[in-house]
Amino acid sequence: MSSPRSEDTAAPGGTTPVGATDAELAALLTGWLPTQRWFSGKGETLTGVGLQARNVLARALPSATGGPLDVEQVLIEVDTAHGALRYQLWVGWHSADGPEAHLAAVIGEAGGLQAVDALHNPAVTSLVLQHIAQGTDLGPLRCRPEPDAEIDVEANGFVIGAEQSNTSVVFGNSAILKVFRRLEPGSNPDAEVHRALHRAGSTHVAVPLGEITGPLDGQDTTMGLLTRFYANSAEGWSMAVSSVRDLMAEGDLRADEVGGDLAAESYRLGEAVAAVHADLAGAFGTQTADNAELRRTLDTMAGEARRAAEQAPSLAPLLPGILDVFALAGEHAAGMNLQRIHGDLHLGQTLRTLTGWLIIDFEGEPSKSLEHRRALHSPLKDVAGMLRSYDYAGHQPLVGARPDAQHAYRAAEWTARNSTAFCDGYTAVLGYDPRQAGAVLRAFELEKAVYEVVYEHGHRPSWEAIPLQAVNRLVHAGGKS
Repeated sequence: MSSPRSEDTAAPGGTTPVGATDAELAALLTGWLPTQRWFSGKGETLTGVGLQARNVLARALPSATGGPLDVEQVLIEVDTAHGALRYQLWVGWHSADGPEAHLAAVIGEAGGLQAVDALHNPAVTSLVLQHIAQGTDLGPLRCRPEPDAEIDVEANGFVIGAEQSNTSVVFGNSAILKVFRRLEPGSNPDAEVHRALHRAGSTHVAVPLGEITGPLDGQDTTMGLLTRFYANSAEGWSMAVSSVRDLMAEGDLRADEVGGDLAAESYRLGEAVAAVHADLAGAFGTQTADNAELRRTLDTMAGEARRAAEQAPSLAPLLPGILDVFALAGEHAAGMNLQRIHGDLHLGQTLRTLTGWLIIDFEGEPSKSLEHRRALHSPLKDVAGMLRSYDYAGHQPLVGARPDAQHAYRAAEWTARNSTAFCDGYTAVLGYDPRQAGAVLRAFELEKAVYEVVYEHGHRPSWEAIPLQAVNRLVHAGGKS
């Protein structure tokens, strides 16, 4: 390893720093960060990468190149045109003279050393798993198991590619560790909610096994969450896409006659979401929204819609109608119930296991503040998220295809059938039909669809028609309550 340098950030307890200098590492990260799928500043110009802490976690572990690997947790603040973002990195350092590490893990080279994303190293993830199981500290990180957690410390870990905003490591068929990349001081809702729902006896969330916490701005902050891994489970989005394709292939059959019909599973998923909402209400309490809260919510929605119309020109002519729908919702939202919710619910956040549906990733919208994600909201927001997800699944086969009236009809048929089944299942558990709150539910659906138009306009223009069609539909239905 390189010798300590005076400009390096001091490691906790006065231990010798590892790796290159702060300036060298910051330079490497400036080019590497925008290439990472979990980095929310992709496409933005980075005006600065500041290193806030470098905490030595381990020394002389086996590396992929055969030489010793030193590992540190690096906390950074990234300056972009839209503000500062804070991230957690686990950086490994080894000699640049040996064989090259796995390409996906390489950050870059500086001072004769190669920097790698240490979470791709099995020796590192195995060490972390052992510390969680034993309840021991790893540098400044507190690794603690849940009471009575059964953790297989012999399982090998590997990074999975499906995670979007964090990095997840799967250990055999038994556990999955989510390492949170973007940080805010305090307890992450994902850990908080999993623990609360497990205590409530919920069968619709993964069993929590342990947590990694560490200091950030003087607060104990969630750095990682270990939960049970459910092998042979199927993601709700993948199931939905397969179901739609089956229907599209059968031109002369009704949706309920096709072998891949998903309606029964959508009904069960509605039951699962309702059960989770009930348990969340019991665990965290509820309150009734007052007029001031409603006004703040509607003002926020209207402000976001105006900004969206500036970012996506296709929304501009629809803006007056969008604002009318939001105003109508305000007339019907008096006494609206508020509680903890998922906050970013869609089919990709659901898993069908051998025994039923699981709801995963209770982190909420990563772009929102921690305060917002831990606040009480209307459960109708989660229902709206699911209805938008069914609409996406139903219409995604039409992206890039030539206009076809039969396929368009089939897409609408599938979407309506599964949305109805989901709401029916939800109603069966809670005794409350979310469709009764027509104006409010429509407004939350419209809020999601407007956001989706902006996203697709900037990232996948060929997909923009899906949410834009939904915005048109919801705006023109806005006179109904």
